[in-house]
Amino acid sequence: MKKGNILWENKFLLKIRKNITWKLFIITALVFIIFISGTLVFQSLFFGKFYINKKEKNIQSETQKFKTMYNKTKDENEVVEIIRNFEENNNAKLVIMNREGKIKFITKLDNESYDAARIKIINDIIVEWVRNFNSLDDMIKYNKSVTVITDREIHGRKNILTAVPDNKREEIIFAVTSLQPVDEASSVIREFYIYFYIGAVILILLLSLIYTNMVSKPLVKLNNTAKKMASLDFSEKCDVKNEDEIGNLADTLNFLSYNLDKALTSLKKANLKLEKDIERERKIEKVRKEFVASISHELKTPINLIEGYAEGLKDNIFEGDEKDSYIDVIIDESNKMANLVSNMLKLSHLESGIIKLDREIFFMDELITYVFKKFSKVIKDKNIKVDFKMIKRVKVYADWDKMEQVMDNFITNAIKNTEKGGNIIFAIADRKDKIIVSVENTGKNIPVEDITKIWNNFYKIDKSRNRKLGGTGIGLAIVKNILELHGFEYGVKNTERGVIFYFIMDKV
Repeated sequence: MKKGNILWENKFLLKIRKNITWKLFIITALVFIIFISGTLVFQSLFFGKFYINKKEKNIQSETQKFKTMYNKTKDENEVVEIIRNFEENNNAKLVIMNREGKIKFITKLDNESYDAARIKIINDIIVEWVRNFNSLDDMIKYNKSVTVITDREIHGRKNILTAVPDNKREEIIFAVTSLQPVDEASSVIREFYIYFYIGAVILILLLSLIYTNMVSKPLVKLNNTAKKMASLDFSEKCDVKNEDEIGNLADTLNFLSYNLDKALTSLKKANLKLEKDIERERKIEKVRKEFVASISHELKTPINLIEGYAEGLKDNIFEGDEKDSYIDVIIDESNKMANLVSNMLKLSHLESGIIKLDREIFFMDELITYVFKKFSKVIKDKNIKVDFKMIKRVKVYADWDKMEQVMDNFITNAIKNTEKGGNIIFAIADRKDKIIVSVENTGKNIPVEDITKIWNNFYKIDKSRNRKLGGTGIGLAIVKNILELHGFEYGVKNTERGVIFYFIMDKV
């Protein structure tokens, strides 16, 4: 049980040390409680002394004032009047005695039996005091006032005696006032203080709690905002409306949060751009290497053929028809190289963005018919059946020459990948304010992993780059750049019969 209590106390103390609200509450409450307690203890201990001291100073001061008024008064009736006023205002009795000890003036008696006894006691006090403490002549001579507390009691109360010498009249003014019993009043006050103290402590605790919340709440908000800023979360703002240093600190923290968020966002954007630039550079480098490797591969074979046949012709190895055949091979390979270089230049111009489109309005079906005628002999030789599923007289707005290149490459690709006796379907389909132009050929599907790659430079589905299949892998890359330059959507899909290439154009 004791161990559990110690553990709980340790947790409580740890909570206080780490929580500013508790610290402020306890410190504020303790300060006020100590102040109230000290005040009450001080008042309880020193109230009696303070009362007596105050009474002494007051009676002495009032007696001095009376002396001043007394010296200005000639008429005895007026003297009696100011004596009565003095006694009523100060709850005191006044006696004026000459230097021989004879009473010159004394209070007029209202209640003869009561006041006579009281005057007698006062007279005895004065006589005793004169006899024991001072000579009247000495007091008058040195003009020295004396105030003492007498041991003789009147009706159970001690008295204060003040003797003020009057050199002008060679008299001494005595004032006697009773001391109220302080002990009984102190006892009542102490009992009252108990209830007052309990009420004061409760009030102090409530006020301390309110004050603590007023001070700590904005500080807690500041701390929470600062913690989130430390974890790079700038979404939360410090909502403190105080028009003081704490409010200024909150505004500064919010301003700092805004600037840090802005700077960090800019830094992230710059970093992202840098990453993209680096990635683009890597891709460009990769493409460059692939381009060099591909172009080297594409040029190596025709160069070797031309070199071999040229050396044979030089050495007169070939004669007659064989010689003409090898010359035709050299010419054919030279044409292929020229075509490859031409396509590379076209692709380079398209990718650089220096090509400008020469748009015009024309009928798309007329363009397809025109291109088909160029390849009709090749199609016929390969015994390929052609179907046309085109809507007629559809106007489009595009670059005729560039779209001709697109159709050239699509038809070339279809012929190359269609077996003898296969089919090629040319189609123009209507889609509201657009048309879908497609070229479909029967044959093998494109492997799924190659679907998105066939538009890349020098990409061939046949990884061995067999020259019997023809092509350099540049044609579809040219198609891609032309269609993107026009802003046309394009794609390729496998079908049940084979493969279909398509693009989408706007109607005019």
